[in-house]
Amino acid sequence: MKLQPTIKAFLMVALMIFIYSCEKEEFPSIEPEQTVPQRIQDTTYTDAQLKKVLEEEAEIIKLEKSGYVADISGMDVAKDNPKKVYMHYMPWFQSKDYDGYWGQHWTMTNKNPDITDSNGKQEIASYFYPVIGPYSSNDPDLHEYHFLMMKLAGIDGVIFDWYGSKDLYDYENIKSATESFIEIMEDLDFDFSIMYEDRVAKQAYDLGLSNSIIEAAQEDFTYINNTYFTSPNYIKHNDKNLLFVFGPHHITTQQEWDTIFDILPTDNRPDFLTLWAANNLVGQNATGEFLWVDQDHLLAHEHYYNNYDTENLTIVGSSYPGFDSFYAEGGWSEGINLWSIDHNQGQTFAETLNYTHHEIADFIQLITWNDFGEGTMIEPTEEFGFMYLQLLQQYTGVDFTTDDLIVALDLYTARKYFSGNQEAQDYLDRTYKYIKQLNLVRADKIIKAVYKFYS
Repeated sequence: MKLQPTIKAFLMVALMIFIYSCEKEEFPSIEPEQTVPQRIQDTTYTDAQLKKVLEEEAEIIKLEKSGYVADISGMDVAKDNPKKVYMHYMPWFQSKDYDGYWGQHWTMTNKNPDITDSNGKQEIASYFYPVIGPYSSNDPDLHEYHFLMMKLAGIDGVIFDWYGSKDLYDYENIKSATESFIEIMEDLDFDFSIMYEDRVAKQAYDLGLSNSIIEAAQEDFTYINNTYFTSPNYIKHNDKNLLFVFGPHHITTQQEWDTIFDILPTDNRPDFLTLWAANNLVGQNATGEFLWVDQDHLLAHEHYYNNYDTENLTIVGSSYPGFDSFYAEGGWSEGINLWSIDHNQGQTFAETLNYTHHEIADFIQLITWNDFGEGTMIEPTEEFGFMYLQLLQQYTGVDFTTDDLIVALDLYTARKYFSGNQEAQDYLDRTYKYIKQLNLVRADKIIKAVYKFYS
């Protein structure tokens, strides 16, 4: 059962957005909605109408299987707000249904998703629960669902949290999962970038997989250059490939980074962004910085952007819904944070989404789509429903509503319900194409027809 935020809570959030939007002139004002959109369960068509839909689509499917393929390239979503908005994304989940086991980001050390409560809710290492339940980052049905949702919310691309090219810990799984997304990103014309964790270079050296920390980083950068920079949908900024480092924490001199970047072609040096207050550790190789979630919340925003070199460096705005780490309760000893930032029924997201530094920001990084372990997830959850995506739809100025998001969710649900039925899946493939074409009414009608005649 998906939980929607209360009307009172949503109006409070909408009011917060309206207040903050009045402080800035670059972005359009976001008017508060008077009601919370509810899922439409009783939209009815006659059996004859639904049967006709399947008959019409069956003819198209027959043509496609005979070799005719209509050119449906990309998913062109118009936005009133021109500011680019990129979502930080964690490709690190495994599920027993898809991968044969539950990955550590659902279990940590003491949780077991095989255990369910009386409502069928599975035990996971998070204070929050995804609407679709725990999932696998390798699942193409998930790729479809997540990226259609983001497109309909006006998000321009994702920034993958990436842990190097070596097969250690679960990093190979993260790398493989990242690459499993590329096909659908290119199909939807959805952009992506990589955020590198430089600690993985130290770990590779410590485990004897590379001769030095610098060599390990060089090998990772060579891999990034050959595998990701070659995609037509890799994000560019200032006509350069956009690359992030979460830190750096272990490679901390310009000389070291000079050596690392020397392995890349001179004409393919990236626009390289460090964590806030860290560009000096990279020297002239750094072209900017990005802010992250901090216990000081808006005070950190204010301090950072008041002291930032806005003339010479790339400026990245940051927005997040809150912070509530499960690490200590989940039994993890590293990365524990004993502070939290209350989600406050969406007001935290509103105030960070509309904070005044966004007026000068080159683009915005949303933190995050799905870090359930740290409680920064924006994807639909039982606790918050579609609230965060509703707010993004208002902010980005797309012409879509929660009802449209629900069509993408219904497609994912139908994919799972009819997982062994190829004929039904053929119709659902058509549904995906209609969503790409922004014909949400037709897509919804096909899903209803499939349930009617194939259940």
